[in-house]
This record gives sequence, structure tokens and C-alpha cells, in this order.
Amino acid sequence: MSKQSGRGRVVGLPEWDRCAVMGVVNVTPDSFSDGGRWFDTTAAVKHGLQLVAEGADLVDVGGESTRPGASRVDETEELRRVIPVVRGLASEGVVVSVDTMRASVAAQALAAGAALVNDVSGGLADPAMIPAVADSGAPFVVMHWRGFLEGGNVRGVYTDVVAEVVDELHARVEAVLAGGVSPDRIVVDPGLGFSKEADQDLSLLAHLDRLHALGHPLLVAASRKRFLGRVLAGPEGAPPPARERDAATAAVSALAAEAGAWAVRVHEVRATADAVRVARAVEGAREEGDAPGADAPRPAHTATGEPATPDAHRGGHGPSGAEGVR
Repeated sequence: MSKQSGRGRVVGLPEWDRCAVMGVVNVTPDSFSDGGRWFDTTAAVKHGLQLVAEGADLVDVGGESTRPGASRVDETEELRRVIPVVRGLASEGVVVSVDTMRASVAAQALAAGAALVNDVSGGLADPAMIPAVADSGAPFVVMHWRGFLEGGNVRGVYTDVVAEVVDELHARVEAVLAGGVSPDRIVVDPGLGFSKEADQDLSLLAHLDRLHALGHPLLVAASRKRFLGRVLAGPEGAPPPARERDAATAAVSALAAEAGAWAVRVHEVRATADAVRVARAVEGAREEGDAPGADAPRPAHTATGEPATPDAHRGGHGPSGAEGVR
């Protein structure tokens, strides 16, 4: 099976011929990466359209920061931030994902034209989320989550991070299925950076095959996260600012695409869009090389491009003329 066929199809969304690129629009004043830059509705819609122009296949719109220590916004404020941006992008034909933990925001965003609900809590933060998604028939991203990070509550203790994340995601997916969400509309996300240290994030990236075993398309959201800063800084250096981690993000995007991820979620799109296309081209070349008959001997050709014949290279170099073939 090729990695492309192994990525799976998410019913209700377009089918891309490679790892998809999800661009991020944070309509917040306090996101860790770009808080405040797109807080205005007009600026946020313009930015989302620019991400599409740079290669994003879909755009994830969120109105609440999930960085460690961030305080939650109230429902009214989240709706005020998110719905006009979703409506504006959807009206331009953009495939929109809404990044929210509230069922009311998800429902109104879907009514405004969103096509996907991306809940970092996997339905745990709001008991009404799973029924709302099930009733809508929308695709649903189920992320690994151990609770709100407000106040430094990271709960990042693991004996075997890969096994525990897989087991906890499996339990959450089972709950989502029991709540009525169709299995062909579920995407899983390992939750890089959520209740995890840098070495744990790297372990999860190194074992994406274990997450594929859950049987659902995989979203990898590593963009600009703290673990990349740790990798770039080295053992004793200071991590570079979030916006200086885009090259590292593109590297993870290429690795995730190579590992068969359905999509990657990123802030800076252009480099990742190039990375996943290169990964797909290499994957295609590998598939072509593995095709039946790909290793069969090919007829030699003369310098003029004509197929070699027993007489083509005679002229003093032995019966076969082997020295004339290269």
C-alpha cells in the first residue's frame, strides 16, 4: 500500500493527492506565535486568503489561545472573533476548519460555512461538542488532550509517551464514535506540545506509524512549537523566537508527509507547501520504482538513440561491441 492510499479519506472534505496543508489564522491577541497580528476581521480574512495563495489547502480559524497559561475567553467574545472570519473565508470558496472547544462556536461556524471542527480537547472540554458534531455530520479532529493548560497544569508525566498517547487517543475515538460521529469523518492528532516535553514530542514524531494504527487520518500540528525551539537551541542555547522556527517546521512537515500524515497544520505556508510536494514527488518515484517490471533490463541504445542490435557496435571490439554501450 502506498503512503498516499494509507493517508485515508475524510468524508466531507476534498481529497488531495498528497499530505494536505492546513494554514492557521489566529484571531486572538495572545497566541504564542502571532497573537494580535490578525485580530481584526478584515486582516484575518485577508491573511487566510494569502495563505491559500501560498499553497494552503484549508484554513484553520481560531479565536482562543491554547498556549500554556492562557486564560479562556468567554463564549460571546469567541463568537465575535471567529464567525465573521469563517463566513468571509467560506464566501471566497476557502475550505475552513474552526479551531474551538465550544459546541456553540462549532455549530455557528459550521452554519457560517466551516467544513471541519478541530477541537484540541477531542470533545472533553464541552460535553455538548460530540452530539453537535454528530448532528451536523461534519468531520472532527480528535486531539490527545489531558486538560486545560491554564495555570501551568501540564500533566505531562508518562512512562511510555507513545503507548499512552495511542491508548488515550483510542479511548477518545471510541467515545466520539459512541456519540454518533461517523468513523470516516474522524481525524486524529497526537497533540504535540500539549502536556508534553520536547523529547516526548520527538518520540511521537518518530513513531507516527503507531498513530496510523488507530485507523484514522492523521493531522500533525508542530508549527513553531516549543520543542522545535529546544532542538534549534541545542543543549545550552536559548530557543529562537517562534517566528524563527519556520524552516524547522517545514522539515517536520516533510517528515510527516513522508510518514503518511493526512495533513500538517502550519503558520507559514509557503515552505511547507513546497516540502509536502517534494515529499509526494519522492514517494511517487519510489512507487514507480517498486512497480512490477520496474527493475527489468532495458534495451541498450546507441548514441543516436536507436535500439542497439547485434550489428550496431561491431567494429573491432569483439562480437558484442560491449565497449560501445554505456
